[in-house]
Amino acid sequence: MSSANQSIPVLVAGALGRMGSEVIKAINSSNDYQLVGAIDSQKDKEGQDVGSLLGLGPLEVFLSSDFEGSLCAASQNVPKDGSNDGAVLVDFTHPKVAYKHTRTAIAYGVHPVIGTTGITSDQLNDLTDFAEKASLGSAIIPNFSVGMVLLQQAAAAAARFYEYAELTEMHHNRKADSPSGTCIKTAELIEEQRSLFNKALVKEEESIIGSRGGSRPSGLRLHSIRLPGLVAHQQVMFGSNGETYELSHNTIDRSAYMPGVLLVIKKIRTFTELVYGLEKIL
Repeated sequence: MSSANQSIPVLVAGALGRMGSEVIKAINSSNDYQLVGAIDSQKDKEGQDVGSLLGLGPLEVFLSSDFEGSLCAASQNVPKDGSNDGAVLVDFTHPKVAYKHTRTAIAYGVHPVIGTTGITSDQLNDLTDFAEKASLGSAIIPNFSVGMVLLQQAAAAAARFYEYAELTEMHHNRKADSPSGTCIKTAELIEEQRSLFNKALVKEEESIIGSRGGSRPSGLRLHSIRLPGLVAHQQVMFGSNGETYELSHNTIDRSAYMPGVLLVIKKIRTFTELVYGLEKIL
């Protein structure tokens, strides 16, 4: 893909945010993608060239706060012959709107690639059914890091041998949801190997509520830390008699996510259903 008419049309929601701005920079640096929409809730900057706002120079793409209107305009790129190669929405916005944004994109025939976490299991099931009925490739990706996928696979393998495990995730203090979607996804993959963890040996009492973290039905415990200076970090610790086994992944800069984001944008149009997790794309 080198010519403009072969490039993949992409909208970015949350365009001025930390992740959204990185996505726009990555798209701008490749001939395989064409930015066709930039959506953000900062209405005071509406109508301004998003490239100029991000220090990239004019891109002739102007910031809009109208999510549905932007999707409607982008849907004009969706072919009428039934082929699955329309525009792609990359969404890094807020957990409160992630479900609605995903459903709306599917309704307009725009392939959603959702990096916003916080979508519930019931919402995920509904979106899976909705995407299948529309035969539209869609992706909900809690984490775009290849390294995190490798950690999750290693954690799932270890779960066959350890009955005790706890997960800790650490993020910057502007992250709205906890635990992170990545941590929940890791727990789900671990639970595919074993249904029950952390059999209680004593009756635990918390002098401060929540000090033992959140407990899933399986018994897995998840802990969340929020501090300025952090980006995204996760640790999985398994324990057994006489040993512990620890897995950790640290994101130092958000640019680490961009290869995964671009790969999902490129591949999602070959799917006809919703995929959950980067490992389903790799």
